Amino acid sequence: MTCRVLIVDDSGFYRRRLTQMLSMSSEIEIIGAAEDGQEAVTLAAELRPDVVTMDVEMPVLDGIGAVRQIMARCPTSIMMFSSLTHEGAKATLDALDAGAADFMPKNLELIATDREQAAKEIIDRVLALAKQPKLRYMATPSVAVAPVAAVASAAMASAAVMAPQVNIPPPPVRRSAVAQCKLVVIGTSTGGPVALRTILSELPEKFPVPIVMVQHMPSGFTQAFAERLDQTCNISVHEASEGDELKAGTALLAPGGRQLTVQQVNGKLVVRIRDSEEGEYYKPCVDVSLRSVAKALAGQVLVVILTGMGADGCDGAKLLKGNGASVWAQDEASCVVYGMPRAVQEAGIVDQVLSLDQVATALTQGVKSSVH
Repeated sequence: MTCRVLIVDDSGFYRRRLTQMLSMSSEIEIIGAAEDGQEAVTLAAELRPDVVTMDVEMPVLDGIGAVRQIMARCPTSIMMFSSLTHEGAKATLDALDAGAADFMPKNLELIATDREQAAKEIIDRVLALAKQPKLRYMATPSVAVAPVAAVASAAMASAAVMAPQVNIPPPPVRRSAVAQCKLVVIGTSTGGPVALRTILSELPEKFPVPIVMVQHMPSGFTQAFAERLDQTCNISVHEASEGDELKAGTALLAPGGRQLTVQQVNGKLVVRIRDSEEGEYYKPCVDVSLRSVAKALAGQVLVVILTGMGADGCDGAKLLKGNGASVWAQDEASCVVYGMPRAVQEAGIVDQVLSLDQVATALTQGVKSSVH
């Protein structure tokens, strides 16, 4: 069956551009287009698309307001498109808090070297959102949400059409205590901003080890995201900079568009930031960071792989696991996209599978016991 998409943007040029790109896939059908947020709310209720692509800045009702209303009336997977400015990043984060599942920059040339590559990226991400077995709505408590029964009903209706026909269960999980831990590294992609906020906001101020977060994000977004996390968390959160020392009670976010590595310098863990090299598709890349951590700390690491497309982080987690590190994965039910966690589970290297609401408590208890 095809993925039914509603395109929402006040620019006729951009609506046509997205229509052309998405129509390159035989698995996608464009079922409608809206010029403002209010029209989007109406069409979403009438047409019941599998995925909505949503502009942020629009007349009548902006994208954030439209996301809130759609998620309250007829929960749907929504992908935001926004400008790569600090204000655009803040608005996109508001939309993710309101229930949007993913986002991409409107300047598509920044994510691909040519039109076909950009189209493939958009198509892959739209299909990934549509093919989830059920909708995951992780809005903040301040956002009005639909009753759980209504959310589940809409999700199941969509799943009946789009759910994959083959579901191979991952290998059995080996549950074990956290090994000696000097650093927590969290890798994530689609759905990660809300997942990271959920986890970090529950950690105690004196969390006993440093945290490094690698979230697939374009440049310009990570600074705004780190600032937002810092305002809402007990621990200190910053976008990582060259030479930053990793300290207990502090979480550093890899800068968008670049690569974060870790080195031992005079007995201290220090961040190195560099440009991406040829062949490094993700910027930042979880595997790049994990490989450097393996050199710096061997196995004294806890790796947590959260929701996201693809398999980034799997190779690095294997390397660390071979040195004695612990690897945790988010469970399928609480993922927005069950790609990265599935990869590490199917590789047979996962020590614990946790739902999103269990991760913070498990981190607090597990890491505390490992450093005493």
